Amino acid sequence: MSFLAKDKNKLYALHAPEVECISKGKSRTPYEFGVKVTVATTLKEGLVVGMRSMPGNPWDGHTLDETIEQVSILTNIKPKTVIVDKGYQGVKIEGVEILRSGQRRVTRTMKAMIKRRSAIEPAIGHMKMDGKLSRNPLKGALGDALHAVMCEAGHNMRMLLRNLRLLCAQFGLALQEVLQVISLPRRTNYGVVV
Repeated sequence: MSFLAKDKNKLYALHAPEVECISKGKSRTPYEFGVKVTVATTLKEGLVVGMRSMPGNPWDGHTLDETIEQVSILTNIKPKTVIVDKGYQGVKIEGVEILRSGQRRVTRTMKAMIKRRSAIEPAIGHMKMDGKLSRNPLKGALGDALHAVMCEAGHNMRMLLRNLRLLCAQFGLALQEVLQVISLPRRTNYGVVV
């Protein structure tokens, strides 16, 4: 087997022929090998509402329509506003307002929403490290799709459990204060402790 530098259908891994070379444009890791995954989260809470593997290393702009369709199916609501990075430049979808980082002519509210988009980067990092998104143990394109959905579910479960722990801690502190008030010794007019 011999491949030239400009060949399109290179084989990067014998055990996983669906692996692609993905150019990241970052100095630390300019390339990653695997399958591209799209991630859609809610703006305020950061819950992942759509995650899908995209075999074949498509251009980011070609994946947005499929991602919006998946979010619409899973949530029964079509998003009115989508906030994306610069890789989606020039994309237009009917009925959806697309805000892009680095975009000009935006209001203060839009600017705040675009700044909030950067919150997805740590979520992706946590999914790669904590949720094992960086290593897929399942084989084939179907395995890639299943692994992406399982990482989405795991991320959401970790977020919900963290919020539940916080709620339980707040409830415990409130209960402790109530018990202290109830257990304080009370004096009557005759000096007898009740």
